[in-house]
Amino acid sequence: MMTASAFRSILIANRGEIACRIIATARRLGCRTIAVHSPVDSCSPHVRLADDAVLLGPDVAAQSYLSIERLIEAARSSGAEAIHPGYGFLSENADFARACRDAGLIFIGPSPDAIAVMGDKAAAKRRMVAAGVPCLPGYQDTNQSDEAFLTASRAIGYPIMIKAAAGGGGRGMRRVESEPELIAALPLARSESEQAFGAGDLILERALDRPRHVEIQIFCDSQGHAIHLGERDCSVQRRHQKVLEESPCPVMTDDLRAEMGAAGILAAQSVDYVGAGTVEYMLDADGRFYFLEMNTRLQVEHPVTEMVTGLDLVELQLRVARGEPLGLTQNDITLTGHAIEARLYAEDPARGFLPCSGAIERWIAPSGDGIRVDAGIESGSEVSPHYDPLIAKIIARGPSRAIACQRLEAALQATGIAGLQTNRDFLIAAVREPAFQAGEATTAFVGDMLPGGDFKPLALPGGVLAAACVLQLRQASRDALQTAVTLPAALLGWHSAGRLSSSYAYQIEGMNKPVTTSAVSLGTDAYRVQLAGDFHLVEIISERPGHARLIIDGRRQLARFEHLDRARIFLMIGDHAVTLGNQIGAPQARDEAVASGRVTAPMHGLLVEVCIAPGDRVTKGDRIAVLEAMKMQHEIRADLDGIIVEIGQAGGSQVKSGQRLFIIEPDTTKQDDAP
Repeated sequence: MMTASAFRSILIANRGEIACRIIATARRLGCRTIAVHSPVDSCSPHVRLADDAVLLGPDVAAQSYLSIERLIEAARSSGAEAIHPGYGFLSENADFARACRDAGLIFIGPSPDAIAVMGDKAAAKRRMVAAGVPCLPGYQDTNQSDEAFLTASRAIGYPIMIKAAAGGGGRGMRRVESEPELIAALPLARSESEQAFGAGDLILERALDRPRHVEIQIFCDSQGHAIHLGERDCSVQRRHQKVLEESPCPVMTDDLRAEMGAAGILAAQSVDYVGAGTVEYMLDADGRFYFLEMNTRLQVEHPVTEMVTGLDLVELQLRVARGEPLGLTQNDITLTGHAIEARLYAEDPARGFLPCSGAIERWIAPSGDGIRVDAGIESGSEVSPHYDPLIAKIIARGPSRAIACQRLEAALQATGIAGLQTNRDFLIAAVREPAFQAGEATTAFVGDMLPGGDFKPLALPGGVLAAACVLQLRQASRDALQTAVTLPAALLGWHSAGRLSSSYAYQIEGMNKPVTTSAVSLGTDAYRVQLAGDFHLVEIISERPGHARLIIDGRRQLARFEHLDRARIFLMIGDHAVTLGNQIGAPQARDEAVASGRVTAPMHGLLVEVCIAPGDRVTKGDRIAVLEAMKMQHEIRADLDGIIVEIGQAGGSQVKSGQRLFIIEPDTTKQDDAP
């Protein structure tokens, strides 16, 4: 069997940005790295960055990244001596850790036994209660009957959180306010837990109103040393998944940090923990904290800890896995400055944050003082419906929280993805919210920010459309000059009758008809653009590939842009990042599809449940199906009152975005209630 101190080659059993992150540190330390991939990831950055790569199997995660057998075989065939699981996938799977050990491989993480205990929320909660770690009132027994949950809920008191005993990341989690809600939510939580983790066991916990979600990063080595690296505030969450994370916590005191850190170390030592781990708590307004769970792996948000401590957490993981001591004491840990991380997801905030998949035509990453970008994408990358929609993390550090906020906002404005929707605009809006700026965000933050549940993007100003028109016109002029044999550049935009007017038609989301613009050159670098009944003056101060300094209606603006093809431009000005092009002949608008009674799949995925049958009468808003996609379950609801006349796909079917699922015949029998 390989001794811990001997490994020099590491297989990364993951993909995307975390695989790239691990490869960077491993190579800096002189380790050979082996990537694994599915067919859709064969050209991904993590595959190219590694020294070697192994094709695991089909794109479906269960047959590739979640296949223990194939991962162990990949390690053997590539000569790997150790395996780093990253986060997600099999990172908290005790069977995987055990299989690595049995195959003579070093698992860069805690022992299988520690993973098993902490991976089962019910067992972990029982262990923490016994160890004296503060815990919320709840139910974590083995009796999983509805009757047992109902009896327990009456003793706990509402509101209550239902959680998957085997899971995390918000999957299988629901808040209920009453017994009828609990009865309705239990089967949904079980189903989602089974889909995500292969087990439907649940626990109950008393729900706190407006707590903070604060976690402690701990590290333990095999010599018995244990320290914590301070805290991260992860309160800004949507659907129980973290969106913004920061360190230190805005309301933390030295005494509270010491108390929470000591409890985190106690939790780890109660299971003989070795490696990196995170102990998560709920923190109420009175400074009381309660154990939630322990994540037995590296966290998505670990960069903020690295930026305020100056430590490389992956390096510490490798040292501990080799059997080395941490070489640090608690007195060596200081937090300097402030760091905030924003998670960039492929999702459409205007459509209930539905995950998106497809090709990334252009990826524009920010840079600057205190900015770090962890990404596993590039221009041309494919965002697959088979995996999590997290595509990058934008992290900003500053000497103060205010400066970190300013830098993060500017970095998000400089972040662009063409080809699919992201939550970039939502992140900018969230960082600007007064409650976040003041450091007052709790787990209720997003609900308070979006009381209706949907995020409405800013309307696209006419000046942005005018700038797009001008930049496309100038590119077309350059293309014409390159193909002309005798045409002088000074005559571009002219014909014998005077100046040429160039027209464009842009389809704007939410508008039924394209918006028509026309531009006329007023000289070498000045243009008048007509948009409906308005005129805009656009002047070019400077232009180079991908960048332009403009004066739009008297206001100086910096634009970043990419010409995707002769018809389309991706343009970033201020808060706006938009792809514009001639959209005449585009597919039927969603509103028209809704009016026709057709219900289509909002994304690629597995139709895990169909809740209706032909002839059923439904009311607008009724749940009619459940779709599993990108590691989450999404409810599909009726868009109008009517009768189900057709079911196009049965439960258990794989469906594609836009595929017809049902037809609802509008209900014409309902009488108007008006007199």
